[in-house]
Amino acid sequence: MYRFQIKAVTQPGETIALVGSTLAMGSWDEAQRVPLQTRGDRYPLWWVDLEVSAMGAGASRDRPIESKVEYKYVKIGRDGQVMWEALGANRWVPIEPEPQPLVIVEDGEFGIIRPDPYGYLAAPPPQPSAPNHPAGLKIVVIGSSVALGCSAWLLRGWAWHLGQSLQQQYGHHLVNGSAVGANVGTTIARFAQMVAPEQPDVVIIALSLGNEGLAASPPQQYRAIQRRFENGLQQLLKLTQEIGARPVLGAVYPHGDYSLEHYRVLRDTHQRLLTWGVPVLDWLATVDDGKGRWQAGLSYDSAHPNAEGHYRMYTAIDPAIWHLPTGDRGTQAHPPTGAERRLYQDAGGFLLSALPQNGLRIVNTSSFPYTITPDWRAFQTALRAAQVPAGLYMATAKTGTVSSLFVRDDGQIHTVLTVPPATDLNFHPAFHFFAQTGSQVLFYDGHLGILKISDRRLYVINDSDHEYNIHPMWKDVRAALKAMPTGVYEDAAHPEAPFRTMMIGPDGLESRVKIPAQSVIGLDYQCSLAAIRRVAIIPLGDRCAVRMLLYKLEYDGPAFPFDLTRTTNLGDVADMVQNDFYDMWNPHWLHYNHEARRIYHRKWTGLSFAHEVEDSDDPVNDMTPVLERMRTRYSARAKRFWYTLQKCDKALFVRTGVCDRGSVMDLVYKLQMKCQGKQFRLLLISPQASDEFAQLPNVLHYNLEFNPDRMYEDLGHWQYCTEVMRGILDSLGISSQNLFWCPPNPPTA
Repeated sequence: MYRFQIKAVTQPGETIALVGSTLAMGSWDEAQRVPLQTRGDRYPLWWVDLEVSAMGAGASRDRPIESKVEYKYVKIGRDGQVMWEALGANRWVPIEPEPQPLVIVEDGEFGIIRPDPYGYLAAPPPQPSAPNHPAGLKIVVIGSSVALGCSAWLLRGWAWHLGQSLQQQYGHHLVNGSAVGANVGTTIARFAQMVAPEQPDVVIIALSLGNEGLAASPPQQYRAIQRRFENGLQQLLKLTQEIGARPVLGAVYPHGDYSLEHYRVLRDTHQRLLTWGVPVLDWLATVDDGKGRWQAGLSYDSAHPNAEGHYRMYTAIDPAIWHLPTGDRGTQAHPPTGAERRLYQDAGGFLLSALPQNGLRIVNTSSFPYTITPDWRAFQTALRAAQVPAGLYMATAKTGTVSSLFVRDDGQIHTVLTVPPATDLNFHPAFHFFAQTGSQVLFYDGHLGILKISDRRLYVINDSDHEYNIHPMWKDVRAALKAMPTGVYEDAAHPEAPFRTMMIGPDGLESRVKIPAQSVIGLDYQCSLAAIRRVAIIPLGDRCAVRMLLYKLEYDGPAFPFDLTRTTNLGDVADMVQNDFYDMWNPHWLHYNHEARRIYHRKWTGLSFAHEVEDSDDPVNDMTPVLERMRTRYSARAKRFWYTLQKCDKALFVRTGVCDRGSVMDLVYKLQMKCQGKQFRLLLISPQASDEFAQLPNVLHYNLEFNPDRMYEDLGHWQYCTEVMRGILDSLGISSQNLFWCPPNPPTA
């Protein structure tokens, strides 16, 4: 059974059909066409399942007419008119000599006919785990989609051809554990589960610079991508050796979107791989056009070879690699390990050595600290002479604290590191820790890695040249940290530093954490969330000034109901809170003022909205999209308001703008009703005498003005106001270490 599927954009009433060379396909008679189906959740994909054989008119079971079938797609209009997708060559698929389970035929897009077919089994049969020949070796391939065989018929790519040949010639058995989209980080993370249990004799590591993002990255990132790729490959070589297997490297290969600048990186990496002392499958000379792209006729798309390209890659593999005695597991062609080499030593007790596997050892036996800086010339000279690979290195002290240093492409350090007295640190490339026994990669995007070392410790690794700011609104990171027990985690090396406290709740990350450029931080479990009494900052208008200040402080999270509104009447605010914001976004009460370009509320006349109408809207003639957008936004903001009030330990409500004592007393009374005994304060910031609010319980007033218009116009004034706000919050004991962060989509109680 074959499932033919294609992407086709159609108009209402139009359908897609298939016409081909066999009776089952209508024998090229468009009146006998085979209709395809689609579905709302899968459109524009159309498909049909057909039994396909080479039998046709005049053929018999002993004499089939073809070993392939040819066909094209047609589009049927509402009037029944048939439009063929293209002139010229037909689509085709081979007929398998043995019956197959369901084969998915990927035909791309309507009207674009590729010269070669691409199909794969919907449910590939499990690979036998034991060699078929008692004298054979087990070979595991771990790579990306090209190694898997993508874009070749039934995934019969270079690895499949290699497996067939090795089985026939030597009795070796090949297991393909490659995965679509794999890069060095994900492959390291999969190694322990996919490769090690197979107990292979040989591991072929076949990854590409394409999946590291080289083709789509700006030139300033090329070296970082290359460094990450090469460091990752070295860690995979190390992992392979540690399980007693022999590593073989699949070399780099072209990409249809590479430029000459990309090609220089490709060639440089290729030459470097050849010096590592392991067998290399040299593909570049066979399939490269001399400019980093596939040779004509060898590619299916920019990232993948076609069937011919896969076969060329297979034929480029040197057969001499496989002349191995059985039982010779992990003893040949390993990268040279060497021994520790002393690089620099002074008379005071400082020592720098090079370790095997690209490691560095830094020892301080003195009674005073040493500070390594880029200006320490003797250190830099010794390090450069050692020719250690560029990249991020990290070490863990006996106390559990994590240290890191960054080696630039020119062999110099790009780090300031204080080495305490009586310290002995072994630094290894950061990828070494991705492969550490017992560790689990929770998240990796090519630059930022989050590693679970144990239930009480995690590492966050940033090898990019910019600071990473992780927070609950980053959905993937938030979800990844659900793997850690709930609680408070702190950086033991910098316990008082802002944004170094990670709070993890049942739904993952609940705080903002900053990871400096080219560094590693270790976070250790300190206590439960309940132990730190988290404070939520909840703005109550009158304009967006508080939101702007929290943004500059980096204390901002997803918006609350009053963040982006104007509320000139404090009584309206108290009424909306008392009524759970019911009617706040009710279309019955909203009207648009074209001259003011604002939406006003008829019930709460002091309430208006200035940020809801977008350029593509026509609010004068049709408010429907605006009102629907407001319903979605403000219902979510109201949900966050009540979730925050329910889940925080303390609440700080903040209101700017002039108000009177009676309105404040009314608001405080209604907040007390909603807080239900929870501790809260109302912080008032307005240009009026604080005597107006003297002796009001839970009320704190500052005679200041935070005008958002002036802050927008004057960045310096905005920063000044931010520092004033920081001082106020500091005086109240609120910081990144005890701030409550509301998730963007709070779970329903």
